[in-house]
Amino acid sequence: MLKIYIPNNNLAERKYIINTVFGEFLGTVYQLIIDNGELKIKDWVIELENGNKLIVEDHFFNKFPQDLEYLKEENIPKKVEFAKNDFCPEADIPIIYGNYQLSIINYQLITCGIDIFASIFFMLTRWEEYASSVRDSHNRFPAIASLAFKAGFLHRLVVNEYLEMLKNMLLELGFNGAFKKREYKLTLTHDVDHIRAWDSPKKFLIRLGGDIIKKRVNLTGAFKILLEYGKVLSKKEKDPFDTFDYIMDLSDKIGVKSHFFFMGRGQTKYDNDYYSASSEAKAIAQNIKNRGHLIGIHPTYNAYNNYKQFKSEKEELEKNFNTQIKFGREHYLRFEVPTTWQIWEDNGMEWESTLSYADEDGFRCGVCYEYRVFNILTREHLKLKEKPLIFMDAIDIEKFSPQEMQEALLKLISQVERYKGEAVVLWHNSNYNTIKWRNYKKVYEALIEWHLSD
Repeated sequence: MLKIYIPNNNLAERKYIINTVFGEFLGTVYQLIIDNGELKIKDWVIELENGNKLIVEDHFFNKFPQDLEYLKEENIPKKVEFAKNDFCPEADIPIIYGNYQLSIINYQLITCGIDIFASIFFMLTRWEEYASSVRDSHNRFPAIASLAFKAGFLHRLVVNEYLEMLKNMLLELGFNGAFKKREYKLTLTHDVDHIRAWDSPKKFLIRLGGDIIKKRVNLTGAFKILLEYGKVLSKKEKDPFDTFDYIMDLSDKIGVKSHFFFMGRGQTKYDNDYYSASSEAKAIAQNIKNRGHLIGIHPTYNAYNNYKQFKSEKEELEKNFNTQIKFGREHYLRFEVPTTWQIWEDNGMEWESTLSYADEDGFRCGVCYEYRVFNILTREHLKLKEKPLIFMDAIDIEKFSPQEMQEALLKLISQVERYKGEAVVLWHNSNYNTIKWRNYKKVYEALIEWHLSD
């Protein structure tokens, strides 16, 4: 059993880090010992059964002895250096807090200058987003404002790298205990913003006009849309957003359950493209259940920081779809640290998967494992789990060709597979069969084929 010694300050934060790293992520047995001043512990000290020790220097929490004192923008690093050593799984590793110093004495004592634990805490809790005032037009913290983007490690699983480095140092010191066994997992999710593209002639004309003006669809494209609409009206073809059976067929092909996240009744122009009480929505939900796939919530635009709105929508979906709602993702990826997590916790949710950025793909939390979250204001370790989202279809369509999007997606997936994590992918049901998305649909099919041949 490992013995882990920690100083007697910022205890809630320190306990969360140790429990998450050693309990949830590594799955090792440990005893936590809090130094009340007698041992004069200043760093993170890990003692193995053979008496050998790993000391991880504390370069963060000891600077802020008062609770919550660290929650200031000035405490977000301005610069990140990269270290090289034999314990890193990559050629180098970002140093969020700490330095590149590393010493090994007779293979009995390792002192690590990288403050692995404060760095992991920074990424998992997203306290950076609370401390920063930068927001986009939808009141979201953008990727371009994040330290990970600025320092160039947004597309790296930095928390997983820290975990591997920690494991390698423990093994070097003679650790002979067991680590958690993991297997790679693909989780397919689908935010249902719309169930039909053309549910009335009026909406069709409005949408066609919008495509011509905003998306600059030419007359040839407009004529193709008119032809498609005619085929839908005559029931020769399905509505282009009615892809539910197609999605489930692909998921069944690789033995994976699709998660469909539906919306309740919202309050803004970004909501209410359909109503869960409609016979059509109920029929779609029943078909999903009959086929053994899963239904979650896609809270409407303003529900991310509104407990009553979230609760009302959850109850609405449970009533209209006759199912328990335990997971989902926020609409527009709107998220407020720590408010959104607490709302989900207070509504008895099991997991949520909002945490990717709307402006850049990559690893917002720096990890590909689900984990129990931490409320940085109440300083409580919540039951709610975060399943970090690694890819959303809409992010890359404006920047990449289908081939480039496929390469970007599979590059992210391969990193997750390397660490035997969970690859959570979002592809909207409305982004398959429209003229705009038809070529990009092949990217999703390639993802399925990649897993079929893996």
